[in-house]
Order: sequence, then structure tokens, then C-alpha cells
Amino acid sequence: MAARGPVVVVGAGMSGLSAAIHLAAQGREVVVVEVRDEPGGCCGSADVGPYRFDTGPAVLTMPDVLADTFGAAGEDIENLLPLRRLDPFYRLAFHDGSQLDVIAGAQEMADNVRALCGPGEAARYLRFRRRLGAMFEAEWSSFIDADMTRLRGMARPAALLKLAAAGGFRRLDRFVASQLTDDRLIKAHTFQALYVGLAPHKALAIYSAVAHMDTVGGVYFPAEGGMRAIPAALAAVAEKAGARLRYGVRAERIETDASGVKAVRLDTGERIAADHVVVACDLVRAHQGLLPREAADWRLRRPRYSPSCLVMHIGLDRRLPGHAHHTLHFGRDWKANFAALAAGRPQPDPSLLVTCPKADTTAAPARHATLSVLEPVPNLTSGADWDRLAPRLEQRLLGRLAELGYGNLEDRPRLLFDPPAWERMGHSAGTPFALDHRFGQTAWLRPSGRSRRVPGLHFAGMYTAPGVGVPPALISGRLAAERILGGSR
Repeated sequence: MAARGPVVVVGAGMSGLSAAIHLAAQGREVVVVEVRDEPGGCCGSADVGPYRFDTGPAVLTMPDVLADTFGAAGEDIENLLPLRRLDPFYRLAFHDGSQLDVIAGAQEMADNVRALCGPGEAARYLRFRRRLGAMFEAEWSSFIDADMTRLRGMARPAALLKLAAAGGFRRLDRFVASQLTDDRLIKAHTFQALYVGLAPHKALAIYSAVAHMDTVGGVYFPAEGGMRAIPAALAAVAEKAGARLRYGVRAERIETDASGVKAVRLDTGERIAADHVVVACDLVRAHQGLLPREAADWRLRRPRYSPSCLVMHIGLDRRLPGHAHHTLHFGRDWKANFAALAAGRPQPDPSLLVTCPKADTTAAPARHATLSVLEPVPNLTSGADWDRLAPRLEQRLLGRLAELGYGNLEDRPRLLFDPPAWERMGHSAGTPFALDHRFGQTAWLRPSGRSRRVPGLHFAGMYTAPGVGVPPALISGRLAAERILGGSR
């Protein structure tokens, strides 16, 4: 069918920009509409005096996915967005005072494990690392990098058998504990379950692939400009490829007729004719007015959201020599913390992810630094009174940072994001992590990337497969573009 108009992409976040690049690079006319005044979506920034903070994702893995997105338009990532591999990827600080630096290289990492846990655990770690690799390989082409808009995309017996043989359908904590014995090392390879919105005893072992991504594949950071440089570079590539990016305009309604998508109506009163539309924004909110009624997806009848987070950004009047870019400070009672979160209560002694992006010299004045601290908290479905709770948790967090050696930060300029703040920014249930990844919201069971009843209507982003995170968002945008380029409405 000949295109009646451009492809309209709603949202200039990672997934929308990825879709725009892949489409424009193949000669399709593309218009991206974004309600904010800049690209990025979840990957934003905020200023407090002379300090600038990344307010979105802090952890970047799988740089090849990002490089491939640039490569789709014939651009070299090294020329536009050079990345720096962090060393260490993480510093893991345990409540007993011990530490483990997660670094590159199998033998080098095994040496660190040996120093912390002994030679027996180091040998077990090397075997476990190979198991992680096997799990990742079993998942990649069939479940992560695959179009799940049809059930047959998931029902591949050979792939399922391979994943089952790797242990993918066990619970994550049991899978890891069957390979490793030191509790600290088990935590080092199961805390990633929080990235998919679940406790380690609730997540499937397939999500050990996340541990493989960041403990084996590595964690990266833009050499200049911080995480906000990623969407800026993607937007520049999309425009160079021919896409038109329109900021400060809201898509209010997608118009359809008997043949499917017809146009997108903007809050300016404009109407953009379209043969295809890619909705790359919060999908639950999109169903509250933007999308036609017939686009309803049964998978969203009872959405189960990930926990949220309390994030404090602090401007420091000093540098922090010797500190890692990412430090994870583990709480004492692992099980009690996850139980509290599942019950909709603040964790009694939460694990904290502290990010000090020393490589971003533009984020703070000379000899100053920025510090960002993330604490998992319940989302808004818990019914908590955040007007009362947020100040209490803020003070507790400041006290915990002082105990951990970051000093008295009471008088430093800071910015706090709590679940109501995330909701005001457009995140349903006050969580920037979208739906959790329980089995019933995984792969084909996650909201579809294509409407079955509205031809030409596609979806991308964290609410669709493969799910949450920068690489999955980029992949979801590419998959939407591939469906459109395939020529089928």
C-alpha cells in the first residue's frame, strides 16, 4: 500500500528516536512529535545552580546496540558519541565493610573474587560466568532481539528447550545460589532483578542476562556531556537522515478509519496525515485519550508496575577521589528489604546506588562534583502518603550518606525525585520503570508492539518487549521500524 503521509513517531525518547533513525535512513518520511522542548524522554537532565544532573538512566550497557542504531544511518558512534568503559563497572560495598570491584576480564574478575571469597569461589565464579554467557546466548536472538508481536515469535521449541537447558525458567536466586556459595557474590549477581521490577526470588533466571550485560559486557558512560548526550546525538542523526523533529507539541489523538491509521491530531490544531504511527511514550497514559478505543490491549487490563525509586541529586563543593563512578551499598537484611517493597512499604535498610560521574566535567564547576543516590521505594499503587513520607526518607537518606563517608550534605544544593514527581513527569503509577517483568508481562505476554485491530499502529518503549533499559528501548524502536519497512499495515 502506498504511504498516504509520513510515519509519525510520538515521543522523542530512546525508542522513538531509534525508530525514526531506522525509518528515515531507509527513505521514509518521518515526523517525530515531542511534548518536551528537547529530546530524551526519560533520559533527561536538570539544573540546580551551577550543577547539572542526569535525571534518567544512569547505567549504560551493551554499547553495540547503540552503535548499531547510529550505524543504521551510516554514522560512526565514535565520531558522534565516544563512550568510556567504566573501571570498575561497579564497586559493590557490603554491610560487613568488604568490597568487590566488578571489572573487565574473566581472570582479572576471578582474582578479585579470590581476594574476597577464596580460591574455591573464584573457580566456581569462572564456571558461573560461562553459564551466564550461555544463558545470554540462548536468549538474545529468540527473546531479546526478536519481534514478539505474534505468539509464534515466542513459541519456538528449539529456543525454549535451549533456554530451559540453561536453567532459564528457575527462580533467579536459586539459579545463582546453585552456582555460587558466598552470599556477597550471590547478591552481586541477583540485585539486577530490581532493574526488571522484581525481587530475586520472584524473577526468572532468564534475567540473569541482565547480570551478564553489566558484569561481563561492561558499563559505559559518554566521554562528554553525560547520559543526556545520548538522546542529543540520536536526535542529530535522525535529523541528518531526514526526519523532522518537532518539540513542544503534544499528540492529542490518533485518527483512524476502516483501513487503520489515518492521521495524528496535535494540540496546535494541526493534523498530520500518516500511514503508520509509532507510539513511543507511556503506554498506559496513551490509552487515556491519545489512542482509539479499538486499540485496547488485553495485556494492559491489570498492569503490574515495577517499584519506583527515590532519587536525590546533590551538588558537592569538592571532588571525591578514590570513589567509583557507580557504588552499590548493600543493606543489611536482604530479604526484609524486598518483603517491605513487595508490601508497599519503604525498605527498612535499603541498598543504595550512588553515582558520581567524575568523567562528566561539564556537570559541575571546577573542583566540584555531582552525586546521585537511588533508593528503591514503592510506587503510587501502594497508597502511601508521600507528602509525609518523602521528607522523612530524605532525612534518612542524608543520614545514611553521612554514615557511609560522604559527609554532611544537609546544606548542599539538591534535587529530590519521589513517586509523585515521576508521575508529574508522565510516568504511570509514579514509577520510571514501567511494568515489571513477571512471567505474565514478559515477551509475547508484554503489551504488543503492534495493534491487532488498528492497522498501521505500532508501539515502542519500555512497556513493550523486550522491556526496560536503554538497549531494550533502542531495540523496540528498531523492531517497530522493521515492521513498517516490511510494508504490511
